[in-house]
Order: sequence, then C-alpha cells, then structure tokens
Amino acid sequence: MSKPEDLKDLYIDELKDLWSANDQMLRVLKKISKQASDEKLQQMLTKSQEGIASHTDIVKQLIANAGEKVSKEHCKGMEGLVAEATKHVLEETPDKGPALDAVIITQYQRMTHYGIAGFGTAASFAGTLGLKDDQKQLKAATKEIYGGDEYMTRLAETTVNIGAKEE
Repeated sequence: MSKPEDLKDLYIDELKDLWSANDQMLRVLKKISKQASDEKLQQMLTKSQEGIASHTDIVKQLIANAGEKVSKEHCKGMEGLVAEATKHVLEETPDKGPALDAVIITQYQRMTHYGIAGFGTAASFAGTLGLKDDQKQLKAATKEIYGGDEYMTRLAETTVNIGAKEE
C-alpha cells in the first residue's frame, strides 16, 4: 500500500495487515497444535484455527466492501511473533508434556494479543469512519479473540502451569 493519507487509508492498511497476520498465525498454529499434550489445549488450538479462518473471511469481505483491492500486506509484527513461536515450540522445545504446553500457551497468547490490538484498532477506525456494520463485526471478532486468550489463561493457571511445576 502506498503512504496512508487519511483514516480510511489507515483502516484499509490495518485490515490488510490483519489478513497477513492471521494467515501467518494459522500456519504456525497448525504445526504447534500437534505438539500439545493437554487435550483441552489441543481442542482450543483447533477451535482457534477455525476462528482465525472466520476472522480472515470477515477482513477480506470488509476490504471488498470498501471498494479496495482484496489483497494483504505482509505483517512484519506477526512475522516476528511466529518466528519466536517456531523457535520455542518447534525447535528449542521442552520434551512433550506440561512444560511444552506452557510454552505453547505463552506463544499463543503473544500472537493473540497482537490480534486483539489489531482488531480493536480496526474497530475503532471503522466506528470513527461511520462504518457501523464493520465496527460491529470487528468488535465481535475482538471479543472472540479475548475469549480465547482468557480461556488459555485459565487453562494455564488451573492445570498446565501446575503440571509443569511438578515435572
């Protein structure tokens, strides 16, 4: 995208960035989910992949609805987070079990927080631009992402971290 000139340009740029971020996160989650040993963690990672795909469809539709070229811009922020997740979960990894599951949750939450920031920002831009339907969809996606993050925190605090401590 060329240099943004106004809030609409910033909004579209954010949507295109989110599309790329989602694609990158989805690819690494497919690999990471195979490493999880906790059944609830595996289930949540699968559910998250479905949510990411759904959120990507929303982003694509919002770009199209704005009359913009439906394309993505490479997200360097998520690229770094994915590199960290790959390193810690797939390359320099603890043995399977609760310690690895704790690492998976850590990396998942880092990537998720990026998504919360991005979707929240896009929702704010949409509201200011008077795009109420866009704002509603983006706020709903942000709420779903928050829910996944909160679930992972509960899972970590009630089982996974305790198991990792006892290893």
